[in-house]
Amino acid sequence: MNDIVIALAKAAILVALNQPVSFDLEAALQKYPQLKESGAAFVTINKRPNDQLRGCIGSLQAYRPLYKDIIANAQAAALQDPRFPPLTPEELKDIKIEVSILSEPKSLTYTDKEDLRTKITPYKDGVVLKLGSHQATYLPQVWEQLPDFDLFFASLCQKAGLDANCLDQHPEIQVYHVTKYEEE
Repeated sequence: MNDIVIALAKAAILVALNQPVSFDLEAALQKYPQLKESGAAFVTINKRPNDQLRGCIGSLQAYRPLYKDIIANAQAAALQDPRFPPLTPEELKDIKIEVSILSEPKSLTYTDKEDLRTKITPYKDGVVLKLGSHQATYLPQVWEQLPDFDLFFASLCQKAGLDANCLDQHPEIQVYHVTKYEEE
């Protein structure tokens, strides 16, 4: 399934940039009917050679067919990630695409930061942090850049627009896992 998921995301980006595309969506859906099932995906665009983040947009909850979620999020990651200017056709040769298909996020009950530390599995758990109207998530892959629990959560708190020590305010925490597909 790796090839088809990456090809679908890449074709969606090409369409968004008005580039020629030779992807047969109907054939893909016939061969991989699971793409028609409801699913949630994040599409990450990295820039070679050092895999620098160039865009990442996704859905936490499954609310549409997986193939539509991949298409929409691939195009949004390429053109609408507020952290980056829109991707240009000239950059296409330098990008590497990653698609993460998410499991349903599950709420985690914890008493304090130390209890949470024992319930989180680095490199495996993606984390959603919610406090009031603030929310942010990190995919499990982010543990590769932030392998320390305290650094991971301080950064996640800040991504949500909160103080780095927001765990002291006992935010709602959900965890999920991903099946990751990566372009070679």
